[in-house]
Amino acid sequence: MVAEPRIKGWCPGAWRPMATGDGLLVRVRPRLGQFTRDQMLALCEAAETFGSGLIELTSRANLQLRGVTEAAWPGLLDFLVEYELVDPDPHSERRPQLLLTPDWRAGDATHETACLLLARLADMAELPDKMGVAIDAGEAPVLGEVSADFRIERSASGTLLVRADGQELGTPANSSAAAVELLVRLTHWFVASGGRQSGRMRRHKAPLPGWAPASMPPAGAGPRLALGKHARGQVFGLPFGRAPASVLRAALDSAACTAVRVTPWRRLLVEGSDQGEISIPGLLDDDRDPRLAMQACPGAPHCEQASVETLGLAERLSGRVEGSVHVSGCAKGCACRQPTDLCLTGRDGRFDLILSDRADGTPVATGLNESDVLAYLENEDASRL
Repeated sequence: MVAEPRIKGWCPGAWRPMATGDGLLVRVRPRLGQFTRDQMLALCEAAETFGSGLIELTSRANLQLRGVTEAAWPGLLDFLVEYELVDPDPHSERRPQLLLTPDWRAGDATHETACLLLARLADMAELPDKMGVAIDAGEAPVLGEVSADFRIERSASGTLLVRADGQELGTPANSSAAAVELLVRLTHWFVASGGRQSGRMRRHKAPLPGWAPASMPPAGAGPRLALGKHARGQVFGLPFGRAPASVLRAALDSAACTAVRVTPWRRLLVEGSDQGEISIPGLLDDDRDPRLAMQACPGAPHCEQASVETLGLAERLSGRVEGSVHVSGCAKGCACRQPTDLCLTGRDGRFDLILSDRADGTPVATGLNESDVLAYLENEDASRL
């Protein structure tokens, strides 16, 4: 087992897993944001056979397995390739991630654009590893808060737009093919104008090229998928973005699943249910559940950077704090890069308590154990945070 992450500053995959405190982290990207029933069952089997049995849903709508050993990884990779969960070409993971609006329909603009772009991935420039593309071409964009470097979305008038992250306005395109062509050209501009040094589009300060004028705002944001019954099945929530494979398998069986769509919001759309709304122990079915909004990294012992266990404390804080909450195993704050009303950061086996800031902010109290944290919040009236 390797003691340090193989590479820092990149996203793990299946061909390039990342070493963590509980083994290798193996991430799987679903094609078009969708797994077939057989693929999802295979992923559950893989989690239990080759890993710890835990499956996590990331903020970029990928699924990842934890606790894979170095010895088990080659067998896992063969298994994932067999079920077409991973491309047999290792280079495929170096291409930009595509994130789709979860409720796309076959033949609609999101689906059409994604298929056209998949066919042209080889034409795109070689981009930094963490870059991604959001294809959000429904009437009202829903992925505006999700990390993506380029976006294909709609304007209020219905025109397709290609928008660079960090820009309020986008460039109109008169068809899906035109939007894809524009996007491909923008990736080459990004590299040619020094974007590799910036790493991400939002940090790139070069002005957009004259042939891609940013002139039109996107339409107002639409809602996320609500938990519960859906026209295609049922939407389930994952507490803190993770669930045992056995729980997910139960959801597939109970909902008469035909396919599963992933989202960046800790929700899975299980397609194919012809029953009434069902409840699965271990999954969430109420949009008011505070665990959907709380941020918590895996913590110790899952992450070698963390000095504290995070998930148990996050569970105990659930419903006790009205504001936003982030429980981080270390000051890197991987689970949330934005300030939250309450942030608890692990340091040397204890917690720093930070208010209205990020995990690396200045604490108002340090050296707290879990009991100290709960007592502090009771004394300070946590409901006002």
